[in-house]
Amino acid sequence: MELVTRMQEHDYEQIVVCQDRQSGLKAIIVIHDTTLGPALGGTRMWKYASEADAFEDALRLARGMTYKNAAAGLELGGGKTVIIGDPRTDKNEEMFRVFGRYVQGLSGRYITAEDVGTTVEDMDLVYEETEYVAGVSPQFGSSGNPSPVTAYGVYVGMKAAAKEAFGTEDLSGKVVAVQGVGSVAYHLCRYLHAEGASLVVTDIQEEAVRRAVEEFGAAAVDVDEIYGVKCDIFAPCALGAVLNDGTVPRLQASVIAGAANNQLKDEVHGSLLHERGILYVPDYVINAGGVINIAEEFKGYNRERAMKKVEKIYQNVAQVIEIAKRDRLPTFKAADSMAEERIRRKRLSKKAYLPNGRDRLSRRVH
Repeated sequence: MELVTRMQEHDYEQIVVCQDRQSGLKAIIVIHDTTLGPALGGTRMWKYASEADAFEDALRLARGMTYKNAAAGLELGGGKTVIIGDPRTDKNEEMFRVFGRYVQGLSGRYITAEDVGTTVEDMDLVYEETEYVAGVSPQFGSSGNPSPVTAYGVYVGMKAAAKEAFGTEDLSGKVVAVQGVGSVAYHLCRYLHAEGASLVVTDIQEEAVRRAVEEFGAAAVDVDEIYGVKCDIFAPCALGAVLNDGTVPRLQASVIAGAANNQLKDEVHGSLLHERGILYVPDYVINAGGVINIAEEFKGYNRERAMKKVEKIYQNVAQVIEIAKRDRLPTFKAADSMAEERIRRKRLSKKAYLPNGRDRLSRRVH
């Protein structure tokens, strides 16, 4: 990978490669854009096939966070961390403490949080070394696990998409195929089940599938079968690039709305969905509930206020759909246009976020 050339392609600001042989830490911190404010993005831990795959994921995720935060109306830029390793076997306390010291060294240009493969408990260890971490345990003045809030945002965004596709936001009786039933998707299934939707689920973890079947009466299918399920809504809630040459032709859904990041393998796949008449809700618009929730920590966290702001995802999804119809664009391009316009306006007055001694997360007591 020609890394600097790749950075120039989408105007990335900074990449920090971190390693600690004793703890086994191998991490890549990517700061994409701080025009709107400090870069906020979680830390993902995954057993990547290669270092090149880890860099690719970190770059895509960081850029996605810029667009997510911009589209959500937050005064935050975009960044992301990936830690190379198996989250089930390779974690240790020192790994996250060392990582926290690397984050502290960025002096507030980057704020981290949990993501796939990391937990609130992991972030508590990071917090031992830096204040620039969100989503830690509530006893530290934080909001805790953001997954239920992310799920709520996906749920209300899905209702906005249903209003466009089916003429009603009522999801009772609708068949929703959920790919991946992890922390976020479990809570999404809970909302959908309570409204009377029928669920079809899959996951690489058998226990996650079993729980959804037992608690929500879901039907289970094999991992590869989920793409061909006849359903009203397909909800990708696992990893990225699941909408690709091999899967798009198989889809039998009217709407795609899910929690996973970077669902489109390439832009062409968003265009293919548009041509097929499938309403794709851009992932970074609908799954922004977690970052909206975390952003509230910086003001002194109030759960009721945070949930009210997450409900605005309904309007954000509706706005993207209206832009797409008005300008005759695929929805992913309409969402990009909405986010880029906000960044462009801000860029007229400043470029990079440069922290100063007064910048602190509000929960930290000095």
